[in-house]
Amino acid sequence: MIIDSHVNLHAPQFDEDRDAVIARAREAGVQMMVEISDKLSTFEATHGLAMAHDDIWCTVGAHPHEAKDHVDLSADRLIELAARPRVVGIGECGLDFHYDLSPRDVQAAVFRTHIHAARRTGLPLVVHTREADDVMAGILAEEQADGPFHFLMHCYTSGPELAEKAAELGAWFSVSGIATFKAANEVRAIVAAMPADRIIVETDCPYLAPMPHRGRRNEPAYVVHVLDKLAEIRGWSRDEAETRTTDSFFALFDRIPRPAGA
Repeated sequence: MIIDSHVNLHAPQFDEDRDAVIARAREAGVQMMVEISDKLSTFEATHGLAMAHDDIWCTVGAHPHEAKDHVDLSADRLIELAARPRVVGIGECGLDFHYDLSPRDVQAAVFRTHIHAARRTGLPLVVHTREADDVMAGILAEEQADGPFHFLMHCYTSGPELAEKAAELGAWFSVSGIATFKAANEVRAIVAAMPADRIIVETDCPYLAPMPHRGRRNEPAYVVHVLDKLAEIRGWSRDEAETRTTDSFFALFDRIPRPAGA
């Protein structure tokens, strides 16, 4: 299967042609998508997409940019929303010290709330991290010591030390269109060293369109370019890359029934 593990189809960039974007993804061979929650105020739209399409599932959570508006968010609230049909993950959540759109201590506190919800539900945690390697490594290690949880380092572009620590802690990794960028040699080197049985692919659409679409609005149909680049980096055939990422996806998102023959 070709699976886009991280789409933001609720974003306003798709308001004019959302149905056409979904149709193009299917035409390109994308058989499943995970629609990602970035804040609770848009969760109904996120969940609505999953409920309306048999090949779309969703998560629930708040991006670190939005942490300032989720100071009072509790694990219980996340768990309540995660009990809805077709919710298969917690997040996107984490730390972003590049933009600092929320105070760093608030980001960390809200991130830990998501971790607690992931641990209690058994759902995988979708982690965003940018320019916060040391703090992220510390939180992940502390929380794993308190009790295990599955987690995905989404669109990984941080350093090799954090990648090694996260892998040691059992992380999955998702590769995005950034791996196709001409100047992204460091990202490709890290992709080459990721655990082979814990790699999946994503677009993060409408952002980060891969080559040859860079600079345009991204969409799920373009995940095929990410899959091709992953195969090239790892020295896999296209079929092997598809098989490996499919196996890794269902191992992580284990609440999604695996279709027969996939």
